[in-house]
Amino acid sequence: MDKKETVSRAALALTRQCTDEPLFVNQDMKHLPNRKVIIDMVNELRRVLFPGYYGEENITDSNPEYFIGNSLTCIYEALYQQVSAALSYKCEKFGTCHEQAEEICNTFFEKLPYIQKMLLKDVQAAFEGDPAALSHEDVIFSYPGLFAICVYRIAHELYVQKVPFIPRIMTEYAHAKTGIDINSGARIGEYFFIDHGTGVVIGETTRIGNHVKIYQGVTLGALSTRSGQQLAGVKRHPTIEDHVTIYSGSSILGGETVIGRDSVIGGNAFITESVAAGTRVTVKTPEMKFRQTKSREAALSIWE
Repeated sequence: MDKKETVSRAALALTRQCTDEPLFVNQDMKHLPNRKVIIDMVNELRRVLFPGYYGEENITDSNPEYFIGNSLTCIYEALYQQVSAALSYKCEKFGTCHEQAEEICNTFFEKLPYIQKMLLKDVQAAFEGDPAALSHEDVIFSYPGLFAICVYRIAHELYVQKVPFIPRIMTEYAHAKTGIDINSGARIGEYFFIDHGTGVVIGETTRIGNHVKIYQGVTLGALSTRSGQQLAGVKRHPTIEDHVTIYSGSSILGGETVIGRDSVIGGNAFITESVAAGTRVTVKTPEMKFRQTKSREAALSIWE
């Protein structure tokens, strides 16, 4: 069998499967959102929320209102098209999708000043919480935790309006870039700081209060997801109250687990029960044993 015949047979088999598989069949002119457009939109929103930081423009040399207004006009059109596409999978009448998409976009744009204010508080939390931070500008330019939080706060406002696909695409983009996985359904208060960040997981039904600080490798997860879709909409992730610090490698699991305010969770803790306010949780350091190193000749003789 030559190359041409091999490719032809594979193409024919895949085409037949695509035709028979409902996931691939295009019905009623429905189509999926465009992932690249959504990612570009996230980056454009960051330029608007932090003008002068993520683009080539110098905000002091231009008219801020013109720059922001022009950018938002383009973002609105892109968002409207992508939300319409996402909603088309649920709307019985295609025209209804456009009306609903417009309402969603309007509500989202009304939330942008609020999102910006929340992000500025997150910047302040990072600067105050990290002695290595050189300035607020340093946090905005270079901190992966702020990037992940920024994308989360954008995606969350679409999640609460029950927009399919798009919030997840946004947060998985941040996840891929930073190693920080924040589900868009989580509810996170103000002055939130993720230090270092790699390996952080925050589940969909997590509730986080104000002035919370977490380090790399922290998981705020579910005890079990064996029931699958039966758990959809059920609170299965923990609640973290105000002024809590969670150090690296800790796992806090379960929808009924509450970490009380002003608590400190030490590194590598594994918690599945609630912790009272003002508690300091530490993991006992494993016992370390030391013994005299054998001479090089004696050590080598073992392998000989």
